[in-house]
Amino acid sequence: MEGSVRVRFAPSPTGFLHIGGLRTALYNYLFAKGNDGTFVLRIEDTDQSRYVEGAEEDIKESLKWVGMDIDEGPENSGDVGPYRQSERKDIYEEYAEQLVEQGNAYYAFDTPEELDQMRERLKKSGNPSPKYDAITRMSMKNSLTLPEEEVERKLEEGEEYVIRLKVPRRENIRFEDEVRGFVSFESKGLDDQVLIKSDGMPTYHLANVVDDHLMEISHVIRGEEWLSSTPKHILMYEYFGWEPPKMAHLPLIMSPSGGKLSKRKAESEGIPINTKDYIEQKFEPEALVNFLAYLGWSPGDDTEIHSMDELTDLFSLDRVSKGGAVFDYKKLIWYNEHYLREKPADELFPRVKAIANEHGIDPDEEYMKEIIPLMKDRVSKVEDFVTMGKFFFEDPEEYEEQAKKKWKDNSAELLQAYVDEIKEFDEDDFEAGKLKDKIKEIVEAHDVGWGPLMMPLRVAVSGMGYGPDLTPTLELLGKETTVRRIETAIEKLG
Repeated sequence: MEGSVRVRFAPSPTGFLHIGGLRTALYNYLFAKGNDGTFVLRIEDTDQSRYVEGAEEDIKESLKWVGMDIDEGPENSGDVGPYRQSERKDIYEEYAEQLVEQGNAYYAFDTPEELDQMRERLKKSGNPSPKYDAITRMSMKNSLTLPEEEVERKLEEGEEYVIRLKVPRRENIRFEDEVRGFVSFESKGLDDQVLIKSDGMPTYHLANVVDDHLMEISHVIRGEEWLSSTPKHILMYEYFGWEPPKMAHLPLIMSPSGGKLSKRKAESEGIPINTKDYIEQKFEPEALVNFLAYLGWSPGDDTEIHSMDELTDLFSLDRVSKGGAVFDYKKLIWYNEHYLREKPADELFPRVKAIANEHGIDPDEEYMKEIIPLMKDRVSKVEDFVTMGKFFFEDPEEYEEQAKKKWKDNSAELLQAYVDEIKEFDEDDFEAGKLKDKIKEIVEAHDVGWGPLMMPLRVAVSGMGYGPDLTPTLELLGKETTVRRIETAIEKLG
C-alpha cells in the first residue's frame, strides 16, 4: 500500500452517536490500526441550526467506551487542525472562491421564494424531480446570467448569496469503490450543489472534500447513503487538481423486519439505537464491537469470536459485503453472554456490587464472588446477576405466575419429605453432592422423575421457575435459609 494510511471518522454533532455511526467508526479504526495508520476524529458541525448540546461529548465518550483511541482530533491535535469544521470557515471560503475564479462554481442570488417558484414551474411542465442544474441555471439569478457589474454591486452591497458548483451537463463520472468495484454516474442526474450557504458556512460536500485533502486522508470509509454524493466530490477533486482518496461505502444496516434500520423501526423492534443506550443498559463493550464488526464483514471462515486486537489483524475492505446487513439482536445477546462468561468474578464484582446497591442490596464480597460463577451460564447481561439472583439475598416475597404452574398436587408432599430429611444434616454435610443424593433417594422412594421434586424446590427457594444449578444454589443459601423457604412455600402454595 503506497503512502501511509490515514482515515477519518467524521460525525455531525446533531444527536447522539447512532449504532450505524459506531460501526463506521469501527471499520475506520480497524482499517487504520491493521495498516499502522492514523485514526482521525473530525467534528462536522457546519450545520449550526441542528447542533445538539452534548452531542460531541457523547461521540467521544462512546468511542472511548468501546476502546477506540483517537490519534488526532479536537482533544489531541495533530498538525492539520483545527478538527472542528466550524473553526475552519475561512479555509473553505478561500477554496470556494478559487472554484468561482476557475469557472467551476458561481454566485447565486436566488431567494427561497424564487427557488420554490422554479420547482413549481418545472413540476407543472412534467418534471417530477426539478433541480437547479445545467438546464435551469440559465433562467435563474446568478453570476452566469447577470451582467458582471450587477454581480459586483450585489456582492459589495452585501446581498445574500450562495456559491454553487457548476456541474457539467453531459459527463460520465466513474470511480472505483473498494467495496463495490467500479461505479458510474451520469452528471445530468446531479444538481448544482450549494458549496457555501448564505450564512457563510460550507455544506458537507465542500467541507469534506477540502478537509480530506488537507488532512491527507488516504481512504474515505463511510455509509452507503453517501454513495450518491460521491460523484460531486469526485468532480471537485478534479477541479482542484487533487488526487481523490480511495472510497469505500459500507452496506446499510437492515431491520430484522426488512428495510433500513430507522429510529422508528428500531424502537418498535426493541433494538437500542444509540451507543449511549448500550452503555446505560450495561452491555459488554467487547460484545458490541465483535457484533458490529460482523455486521457487514466477515473474515471468511467459521470463527465468530474475536477481540479488538484480533479484528485489527483480520479486517480488510475486500471482505466487506455489498448487501445490507441485518441487525440480529439475539446474536448480540449471544455475544454479550459469551464475553460475560469470559470475565473472572474479581473483575465483575465491582460492577455487580454497584448494580446491587441500586437495588438496595449490599452484597458481601466473598459471598457474591461465589454467586457470580454459579450464575454465569444463566445470565445475558451483567444486571441479571442482581435481578435474577436477588433470591440469594432475600426470601422470595411472591412466586412468579409461570413458576406457580410448576407446582403440582404432589409438590407439597415431595417437598415435605425432602425438607424432613435435610433438616437432619449437619452444617458440614449441607453440600451440593449430598443434597443431590437426597433428591435421588426421595424421587426413587416416591417413584417419580426428578422434575416433580426439582421444579417445586426451585420455586420454593427462588420464587422463579429457572435459574442457576440447583444443589450448589442450596449449598450457598445454607441450611437455615433453605429449610425456612421450603416450609414457607409449602404453607403458601400448599
